[in-house]
Amino acid sequence: MAASDQVPIGSGFHAKSTAAEVVAGKDLAGKNAIVTGGYSGIGLETVRALAGAGARVTVPARRVDAAEEALSDVAGDIEIAAMDLADLRSVEKFTREYDETGRGLDILINNAGTMACPLARVGPGWESQLGINHLGHMAMSLALADAMQRTEGARMVSLSSTAHVRSDVIWDDPNYDTRPYDKWEAYGQAKTACALFALAVDRRGRDIGIRAYSVHPGGIFTPLQRHLTDEEMVALGWKAADGTIPPAVQAMFKTPEQGASTSVWCATDPRLSDHGGVYCENCDIAPLATEESQRWEHVRAWACDDDRAERLWEISEKMLADA
Repeated sequence: MAASDQVPIGSGFHAKSTAAEVVAGKDLAGKNAIVTGGYSGIGLETVRALAGAGARVTVPARRVDAAEEALSDVAGDIEIAAMDLADLRSVEKFTREYDETGRGLDILINNAGTMACPLARVGPGWESQLGINHLGHMAMSLALADAMQRTEGARMVSLSSTAHVRSDVIWDDPNYDTRPYDKWEAYGQAKTACALFALAVDRRGRDIGIRAYSVHPGGIFTPLQRHLTDEEMVALGWKAADGTIPPAVQAMFKTPEQGASTSVWCATDPRLSDHGGVYCENCDIAPLATEESQRWEHVRAWACDDDRAERLWEISEKMLADA
């Protein structure tokens, strides 16, 4: 089982390492990368680190004007292209046009996402968090498989979250067609799906030179919290009643530069070449959770299970085929 692979390797980095520290001394010249959501929060810092190390980075953006503004001061070879993960026609257009360039794709980071939003439908009626965080990325990733095979040692990184502890995939009603909607349960399901997708990609890709990883970036204040009120963040313990951030939260949370580090580590560290499908946190492979694990650390068994990964793949393929 994949859970047995969840053993830290001692990377030498830590929870507060930055993406720039992770790529220090690495030469990514000649490498091509795609980073979804690469113009906000940890995605922006991921792009900054990869481009700073010499990679050519493509940022597909739902809001091209916002991406152009956010990336205007980022040094390096960066291109912006229109794409909306909630619109499969948009995904098809972006991936087709990228494939037509003939370029290989060395690094694919599925970073964009939405969190704890009100119930909304995308595509043919998918619940939006599952649709955007997982299904849109799956459609894009599969369409880019040929580009990834044109290079050597390609890697896909799927952004999961410690929120996966909130829910396994809701196998009998993943789109909340009959089940009462719970925005946090739905987010947990989506992030479990992101981890299982990486596992399934790695199982299929390892023999053709593609490895995949899932990542918990850590607690970070970014635009991802846009759907949460201050009252909700107080209830979660992220903020004090006066709106300030308690010292304990400040000590635990990361900056966006630190939050981008595990994605960049998974995308570039040669020590992971013989590992794949694993869930990573704090720039290392995360251990499998035990009864002693805190809620915010380690990986639960349902997010690194081969059988669940295959079951999700089958369900997701059907959802995409029916869209």
